[in-house]
Amino acid sequence: MSVDMVMGIMGQALKVTLLISAPALLVGLAVGIAVSIFQAVTQIQEMTLVFVPKILAVMLALLVALPWMLNLLLTFTRNLISNLPMYIR
Repeated sequence: MSVDMVMGIMGQALKVTLLISAPALLVGLAVGIAVSIFQAVTQIQEMTLVFVPKILAVMLALLVALPWMLNLLLTFTRNLISNLPMYIR
């Protein structure tokens, strides 16, 4: 197994990791910004107001994106296992 092959696998793993985490992180960011703007406009400075909408939105985003995320993980794993004989050389 060459260094280039290891770097390629590592790059693919990082890409899959970023793609899988992106939906939840982006939705959490958007809801956090929206709640912060709402708090600034209404001058409500309740710290716990951010958590409930953000948790619900992230859970909904994960529920919606779960089939795509599983497909991405399965494809990556399938390619990794099917190319295992090439990695042993």
